Amino acid sequence: MSDPKEVLKKILEESVRKVAPGEAPEILIERPKNPDHGDLSSNVALQLSKRLGRKPRDIADQLVHVSTAPLVASGLTTQGGVTVAGPGFFNVKVAPGFKLQVINEVLAAGREWGRAKASQPQKIQVEFVSANPTGPLRVGHGRQAALGDAIAALLEAQGHSVTREFYYNDAGAQIDKLAWSVQARAKGIKPGQPGWPEEGYAGEYIEDIAREIRDVDDLDAIRRHAVAYLRKEQDTDLQAFGVKFDVYYLESSLYSEGKVEEVIRLWKEKNRLYELEGALWLRTTEYGDDKDRVVRKSEGGYTYFVPDVAYHVTKWQRGFRKVINVQGTDHHSTTTRVRAGLQALGLGIPKGYPDYVLHSLVKVMRGGEEVKISKRAGSYVTVRDLIDWVGRDAVRFFLVSRKADSEFVFDVDLAREKSLENPVYYVQYAHARVCSVFAQGFAAPDSFDADRLNGEKELQLASKLVEYPQVIAVAAEELAPHTLAFYLRELAAQFHSYYNAERILVEDVALRTARLALCAAVRQTLANGLSLLGVSAPEKM
Repeated sequence: MSDPKEVLKKILEESVRKVAPGEAPEILIERPKNPDHGDLSSNVALQLSKRLGRKPRDIADQLVHVSTAPLVASGLTTQGGVTVAGPGFFNVKVAPGFKLQVINEVLAAGREWGRAKASQPQKIQVEFVSANPTGPLRVGHGRQAALGDAIAALLEAQGHSVTREFYYNDAGAQIDKLAWSVQARAKGIKPGQPGWPEEGYAGEYIEDIAREIRDVDDLDAIRRHAVAYLRKEQDTDLQAFGVKFDVYYLESSLYSEGKVEEVIRLWKEKNRLYELEGALWLRTTEYGDDKDRVVRKSEGGYTYFVPDVAYHVTKWQRGFRKVINVQGTDHHSTTTRVRAGLQALGLGIPKGYPDYVLHSLVKVMRGGEEVKISKRAGSYVTVRDLIDWVGRDAVRFFLVSRKADSEFVFDVDLAREKSLENPVYYVQYAHARVCSVFAQGFAAPDSFDADRLNGEKELQLASKLVEYPQVIAVAAEELAPHTLAFYLRELAAQFHSYYNAERILVEDVALRTARLALCAAVRQTLANGLSLLGVSAPEKM
């Protein structure tokens, strides 16, 4: 399909070379603020004005004279469809026939509509969730799951090979606290009583694990059992959320396979370490960090920073030249540390490796009040809680509906509403509405008379469909699935407006066929977009 923006940009670039030989500015194509001025606009004449020493409007008039013939020949516009507005904006009104080409494109592509073949396909890893196996998945993990899975799907839609990976922190202090908590419960000690471990885990799930403990004195066995139990629980939560991982990587393997020691050896070999006050430090300030970092504490244990670096070395060694980590904003300092640690190894890993998508906290509201406590988990709301309350579709759509680093309020009452105020219901209802039309004995037509689709709302719908492939491309490039969620709401809004204003199943067969084709294209686009977000497209609601 020809993207009208790309057609206009290419022709304008050629016109600028004729009107103003020399270094040309980047040509930006946008939508005019005033829709009466057309569908597409460029400020290139204003950009050229200073260099040429001429009024931008005069330059724009000259560009119109040079560009009109090729634009008409391309089918993008008709004679008189290229105009100048304001101080010198170059505006184009796209011909209806050009807009309506998209319908055939959508119907021919089907589920592949909007997907692209990357000119340079990459082997990409997306790591997300990566929760400590110390309890059920929290709401924050749910936001990571929704974001990470959608980012992976968007990258796949651009032709890349994507691996979804979960890193299990099954070693370290948190796992020790888990084991001590389970052991205390198995001995009949409850939270707050004498003998309860400091910062122990108090949720009901600890008692569930403790019931299966046979030897309360075998701490290693308790640790293994607790981790296995909670890994299974987390897997069940992820399955309910519709998220599947290709690889589960264990932190403990970094120690058992000598990968942590290898990182220390390489740092020593490069003279990047020094001792101070009994601790071992890495010179991370040489690589952009605000201060050097401890890698081995004075009492002898490694800080979590060391296995993090070792883990990312394995990513590089496994051939992932692009790695995306989805984590909470509380990991912000980790970004600099891990990158500095990797640079200090001297392995040729790029400075910006890996990429990070950091998300803010999620506040859960129900009945007008913030929900902070989960009966099962203790001090936080779980992913399972949200799914039980509102269903998987609403949870996944809501959690990607805002920019990742913006704080998000999850309104449980809104997510449960079967009304147009509920954004996921609003989008899904648009899909179901189209399905209800075809359920009356009609099929998507193989051909139609595009000239019959001349209403303003029909042309607006077609224009919105044209945007879809670019929306997917930008969302994938910027790792920003919220832009797809915005687009789907806008497309649904335009369809609802059209459906309420026009009859689809009119007696005029040619008009009915054309409108059915448009509706089928909307249905396919909604279904494809929802699928990338991990949300279903119901036929009935």
